[in-house]
Amino acid sequence: MNPLLEKFNTKYTSSPFEEIKEEHYLPAFQELIKVSEKEIDEITNNPEAPTFENTIESMAFSGEQLDRVSNIFFNINSAETNDEIQKIAQEVSPLLTEFSSKISQNEKLFERIKSVYDQKDTLSLNEEQQMLLNETYKGFVRSGALLNEEDKKKLEKISMDLSIKSLQFGQNALASTNAYFKHITNKDELKGIPEAILQQYEEDAKEKGLKGYVITLQYPSYLPAMTYAENRELRKELALANGKKSFDGGEFDNQNLIKEIVKLRQEKAELLGYKNYADFVLEERMAKSPEKVFEFLNELLDKATPYAQKEIEELKSLAKADGIEEIQSYDHTFYAEKLRKQKFDIDDEELKPYFQLEKVQEAVFGLAGKLFGLEFKEINDVQKYHDDVKTYEVLEVRSRKSEVSDELQSSDFQHQTSVYKALLYVDYHPRKGKRAGAWMTSYKNQYKKDGENSRPHISVVCNFTKPTKDTPSLLTFQEVTTLFHEFGHALHGVLADTQYPNLSGTSVKWDFVELPSQFLENFCYEPEFLKTFAKHYQTGEILPNEKIEKLSQSKSFMEGYQTLRQLGFGLLDMAYHSEVGALENKSVKEFEVEKTAATNLYPSNPETAASPSFSHIFQGGYSAGYYSYKWAEVLDADAFQYFKENGIFNPEIAAKYKILLSSGGTKDPMELYKNFRGSEPKVESLLKRAFGE
Repeated sequence: MNPLLEKFNTKYTSSPFEEIKEEHYLPAFQELIKVSEKEIDEITNNPEAPTFENTIESMAFSGEQLDRVSNIFFNINSAETNDEIQKIAQEVSPLLTEFSSKISQNEKLFERIKSVYDQKDTLSLNEEQQMLLNETYKGFVRSGALLNEEDKKKLEKISMDLSIKSLQFGQNALASTNAYFKHITNKDELKGIPEAILQQYEEDAKEKGLKGYVITLQYPSYLPAMTYAENRELRKELALANGKKSFDGGEFDNQNLIKEIVKLRQEKAELLGYKNYADFVLEERMAKSPEKVFEFLNELLDKATPYAQKEIEELKSLAKADGIEEIQSYDHTFYAEKLRKQKFDIDDEELKPYFQLEKVQEAVFGLAGKLFGLEFKEINDVQKYHDDVKTYEVLEVRSRKSEVSDELQSSDFQHQTSVYKALLYVDYHPRKGKRAGAWMTSYKNQYKKDGENSRPHISVVCNFTKPTKDTPSLLTFQEVTTLFHEFGHALHGVLADTQYPNLSGTSVKWDFVELPSQFLENFCYEPEFLKTFAKHYQTGEILPNEKIEKLSQSKSFMEGYQTLRQLGFGLLDMAYHSEVGALENKSVKEFEVEKTAATNLYPSNPETAASPSFSHIFQGGYSAGYYSYKWAEVLDADAFQYFKENGIFNPEIAAKYKILLSSGGTKDPMELYKNFRGSEPKVESLLKRAFGE
């Protein structure tokens, strides 16, 4: 029996992780593609005239089991992969691409869709139905439905090649990350690194059967070494290894793949009638055009550069006092931490005991309760894909008047009921089979069908330091904000309340999707809120007021540098996808240096490059869209300013924000934002937060 081909008949219809074996995946995909093709055939060959219900709506609900299995497989490929799963991914991706192409190039099906679309002004559709119709029609056109047969075949081949090459890019980046480790036996070489981190390095060494200490390129291992190691040569070696990921000409090198992916994307755009791939992508974003994005990025670059330069000058002074005449990029984190401690008397290692992972999670759960009436109940009757994973039932607490006699009834006599909202998986610690970084994802979308509101299954995945035999998992403050960030995405999924699965939760315009995540980070800097959870894991002592104030003040620390770094990635991404043929006579390194020159504050090392491990744009969904992080910062700064002006827990504003989150992609994002805020977002809100302007 193949568990992926059964209906998931558990209490939550949750994924049967513990029953799934690698050999189940490929047969499940093959069978479910056939089932889904049959569903599409029934829609296509329906003898009745095309209507919204029998064509557009039927399509929205088709392929449900295939979607579930795809979500399971590709999420496992990110969070708990192995050689066999990666091999299966190489087989499965072309099958799914071919299936998708068959649908998008099905002329008879498109005729039905177009027939409904052409009569849309005469149909009595609500706002969400109109959005579904428009998105379905545009999706087909953007997938080549209007192309001739020859061009359709070309597009199908391009899409398949892109699918395989993007997957290979990610696998190379992960393999390159895992291939390196630094083994140290002399503790003196690790001077400056806190004892708790050294314990982790010792445990990592033991896992490899080694004595002494092991530092890897996994973020919780790499970052502390770059932050605290007084050994400059060690910092240099680690930074060099990190910068050479998939850029060393070896087995996992991604430079040729980058050129191939960029070329294929350009060919796809031209085939569909666009000048470049960025034009193709941005047609469906809030920004609308590459020109608008470049204007936005360059405006911020002009504002941020003087602040960034001033910040680097401060670091140079500190480095000079240590005898360093020319500061390098591998010195940045070390001296930034020194400066932060000097300015704000804040030391990450000193703060970490106040940020026990479990307490931080309680805080973010509590915040969701205060703002949106949610509560989280840990459950153990749901299958998991790894022992590290924890599962929670998410409930919405609603108050209503009690049905009692008139004598006892009063306007404030109410009782509470709890309504099931979502299943939440959390997976916090690094493993060999887990890719770097942090992300939120979905195993099942929310939708309404046959009178039932089918609730979502949401996952938050991070890479926080594991607990040791002596200490629980303690977070840096940056990791605290990371957890809040991903949980902001999770709330977008948890609160989803739409009719159709493909408009639900985070299924929004890509430059809108980071608003909920970045918005939630703001609460981490609010003294009123910090005091509720920043407590020492041993003594229970609340983080002292002066430290809380310093943390709040430090929010804009190195903001100029961080802004330029993000702008550099955004400009590089846009250059890759808007400058036709620009890579043909240049190496990836030459191109990267040229396009990020205005944002680079340190000399470039010829042995390192960011692009070959830039998974966001060459594997993930951020191609021609990396700018959206900064774009969303304008949104989140403006949104939080609204709360700040009226109270950060203001229930009326929280209720309006909840509507924005629950609406998913059912409305234009600018309309959603204006309904919440009363006006369009102002870039001044970001500048005020970042630079006090």
